[in-house]
Amino acid sequence: MKKIVFAIAILFSMVMVNAQDDAKKANGPEITFKETIHDYGTIFVDDDGAYDFEFTNTGNEPLILSKPRSSCGCTVPSWPKEPILPGETNSIKVTYNTHKAGPFNKTVTVYSNSATSANVMLRIKGTVNPKPGEVLPEKDNSNGTSPINE
Repeated sequence: MKKIVFAIAILFSMVMVNAQDDAKKANGPEITFKETIHDYGTIFVDDDGAYDFEFTNTGNEPLILSKPRSSCGCTVPSWPKEPILPGETNSIKVTYNTHKAGPFNKTVTVYSNSATSANVMLRIKGTVNPKPGEVLPEKDNSNGTSPINE
C-alpha cells in the first residue's frame, strides 16, 4: 500500500512540474521567424542587397525588438520600433552593401523580449561578382577581306 501511495505522489508531482513548465511557456511574447538564413546566390556589384526576414509574434503579449546588431558595417538592419501584438507578422530588413566583389557570410543578431528566444541570429550569404563588361560586336574577318565597312 505504501508503494502505491508513493508512486501516486511521484506521479502527481511530475504532473504539477509539467503544468508549471507549460504555464511558463504560455505567457509572454514569442518571436518566430519564417527563416533565419538567406542565400543570395550570385549577385553583381551594386545590385540590390536587401532581404526581409519575416517573423510573427506567436506569444500572448506584445513583442518589443531592441536594436539589432550586425557583424559588420556593410550589413544594415532596419526593424519595427513599435510593439508587435500577439499574432501580428512583421519583418526585419537586412541590407548588404554590394559595392565590393567576393563571397560574404554576415550575421545580424536580433534582441527582443521574447520569452524563450530573446536573441535570434539571422544570416545572409552569397557571392558578389563584378558586372560583366559590355561586349561590342566584331566583324567577321575570317574570309580574308579587309575590315573596312563597305
